Amino acid sequence: MLTEKENYLMAVRGEVPEWVPRNLYASPGRPPANAWVGPGILNERRTPEGGFDVWGVEFVATKETGGQALPVPGKFLLDDITKWRDVIKAPDLSYVDWESMAQKDLANIDRSQTAVCGVMHMGYFMQLMNFMGFTEGLCALAEEPEEVMALFEYMSDFYCQIAEKFMEYYKPDVWCITDDVATAQHPFLSLDMYREMVKPFHAKEAKFGVDRGLPVDMHCCGKCEDFIDDWLEFGVGVWNPAQCMNDLKGIKKKYGNRLVLEGCWDSSGPAGWPDASEELVKSEVRKCIDTFAPGGGFIFWGSVYGAADDAAMQNKARWIQEEYDSYGRTFYKR
Repeated sequence: MLTEKENYLMAVRGEVPEWVPRNLYASPGRPPANAWVGPGILNERRTPEGGFDVWGVEFVATKETGGQALPVPGKFLLDDITKWRDVIKAPDLSYVDWESMAQKDLANIDRSQTAVCGVMHMGYFMQLMNFMGFTEGLCALAEEPEEVMALFEYMSDFYCQIAEKFMEYYKPDVWCITDDVATAQHPFLSLDMYREMVKPFHAKEAKFGVDRGLPVDMHCCGKCEDFIDDWLEFGVGVWNPAQCMNDLKGIKKKYGNRLVLEGCWDSSGPAGWPDASEELVKSEVRKCIDTFAPGGGFIFWGSVYGAADDAAMQNKARWIQEEYDSYGRTFYKR
């Protein structure tokens, strides 16, 4: 019998799976198809309340975001990009026991049932914004591109050391690149700026997966469809969360299963409205699956956002799960 992991990896490779896989969420009585795993050293100072990232940026989580953390507002490490060498310091990796860390990070995952998706960090563009805030960070990109790229090179050297060890000790099934370079309406930076200043570092990290024959998954929120050809060029085959402000129908038609769409859920649409009914939420699940699952190349990732103890949120999450289980898991058998 096909495992959740095997079915998920079929979809990731652009094949038609036996059922529509669901990203990260497990159905009752079943293991999750996949899990995102990062090296513990990058998260050792993170807490449920927020904590600090490996560079020293302080984060805070809120109830309203469902526990997701953002940098503490107005508290930035860097206010002058030309001074980054005095402020941004990569930690020493010489003491790290990679084998023990990998065992700890993977301890709760059954590798025979769940695919491990290796994730290192939230991205070069996003990390710059975390260091400086969007106003100063965007100004730095425009006014001091050489300094920004020098910082990215420094960060890349650090992350590539980690990637090498991660591949050796964690042996991921999928390799993930992340960077939120777009708003809901348009990219934060031009295509030319992306190609010159950010893409080389994405490509450098993607190569760790490409060289090992691993599927490469790109995480990028917002209206970022302008970058798809560049992603494909350096080996990306999966895109999450593939949000609805992009022309997802056109993208599926253009690229077929060369680009697996992971998501396609309208999180700000009717299913996310406060008074959404059970039938409305479930109809949105069916609509998402009906639109993007035919022919494969699709992984469902539907969820709702809000306080974990909010009864309305709990109901919506349950309705999504129920409809996925009854409809998504039988879709390819109909």
